[in-house]
Amino acid sequence: MSVPVPAPVRAARALAFLVPAGLLGGAYISQYVFGLYPCEMCWWQRYPHFFALALAALAFARAPVRPLVAVAALAILTSGLIGAFHAGVELGWWEGVTSCATTAAGGGNPLDAIMAAPVIRCDVVQFSFLGVSMAGWNFLISTASALAILFLIGFGRKA
Repeated sequence: MSVPVPAPVRAARALAFLVPAGLLGGAYISQYVFGLYPCEMCWWQRYPHFFALALAALAFARAPVRPLVAVAALAILTSGLIGAFHAGVELGWWEGVTSCATTAAGGGNPLDAIMAAPVIRCDVVQFSFLGVSMAGWNFLISTASALAILFLIGFGRKA
């Protein structure tokens, strides 16, 4: 017999799944459809979302739900904070720990693939919407979502 999950915790669990899925989906669409290859710091932002997505999916399958969703929220927040750091590098507020990365295409001669791969600088904005870079949007969406998830988990405890 399963323990009923309060509505706010169900909402938090859904958000913890949908936010990283949506942000990762957008990142991969921008990469493979629009040719906006990720720099090294862009990859750093993706890793916590992968972790959050796995935890949120696990929270749909097994209990206890609240701790899994809480750790997923912290992973989403981590990605947002990395996004804030990356946005600061793009804006020239501080220097990044790396300046560029490359994405090698598969197939053929590996050396040719490496030599033909685009070099992506972390301190250059490839695309912005409303004056905010993709790293900035990740910061805004991830941070707000993580705080909302944590609030819902706390609210669900009182319900």
